[in-house]
Amino acid sequence: MTAPLHEPTAETAPGAAEEAAVAAGDAKAVQGRSLGRIAWERLKRDKLALTGGLVVLLLVVIALLAPVITNLVGQDPDLYHQDLIDPLFSTPKGSMGGISGDHLLGVEPVNGRDIFARILYGARISLLVGFLSAVVAVILGTILGILAGFFGGWVDSVISRVMDGLLAFPQLLFIIALVSVMPNQMLGLTGTGVRVFVMILVIGFFGWPYIGRVVRGQTLSLREREYVEAARSLGAGQLYILFKELLPNLVAPIIVYTTMMIPTNILTEAALSFLGVGVKPPTSSWGQMLSSAIDYYDSDPMYMVVPGVAIFITVLAFNLFGDGVRDALDPKASR
Repeated sequence: MTAPLHEPTAETAPGAAEEAAVAAGDAKAVQGRSLGRIAWERLKRDKLALTGGLVVLLLVVIALLAPVITNLVGQDPDLYHQDLIDPLFSTPKGSMGGISGDHLLGVEPVNGRDIFARILYGARISLLVGFLSAVVAVILGTILGILAGFFGGWVDSVISRVMDGLLAFPQLLFIIALVSVMPNQMLGLTGTGVRVFVMILVIGFFGWPYIGRVVRGQTLSLREREYVEAARSLGAGQLYILFKELLPNLVAPIIVYTTMMIPTNILTEAALSFLGVGVKPPTSSWGQMLSSAIDYYDSDPMYMVVPGVAIFITVLAFNLFGDGVRDALDPKASR
């Protein structure tokens, strides 16, 4: 018998082993990534969005820890300091609105309350109304929008006409009229609590058509996709298709429009407090501080600048973060 012509030798065996090792290494290097991870990697590359997100996180922490921070600096938002007020002009003594080591942002005219402490407590009202009214709008808009888009027919017609009517309704005037006639006690709440509760409900109720239209349009597109038809052909019920097939694919646009809605709600709350129908004194509010500062803008401009800058930074941070989230979740969309 003759030996095989291509018998493997000791020299060729290591080469095959090396090729196998390289192939195994490539297999380990190629790893699947979830949609959430891909979006996070896109978001990390957007420095402006990350900066806005960090500012938003900082504002939330400040609002939650406002009592702790004010205790650390030794100031009470409702404590008067008449000794720091000029009795002739009712303005803070010293320069820059009475800024000092004890009063980091100065004091209010007339009563001398610490502005830094009141800004911190005002953040609690603004963020509370902004977040909770957005939650109300998202819940209503998602439910009604997905029902309108999925069922169509008369359901879609009724919900769409309701959305059109609410979008055309003068929201701000209605809130002013409603808050003005609300009782001082309701559902166990009193004073400012009643007004905050009403603002959250009304702002959220008038905000749901915006997200409802987005959800409806997305649902109209998604209900014709192949995976929905496959679920129907396998005997899946309507509730299963709504909650297991459609709703998970609506999470991205819902998150994007929520981040865009919150700063709008914050501005609405500030406008209502500015007009005198928001929270009641002595509860601190940025809009209320701006309203009080009108009479002193020439003699004490810092009293107007500080709450104005607080509103500007908050809204800008939310908008930057919202733009970044939108681009991360939908990279094909243009700015």
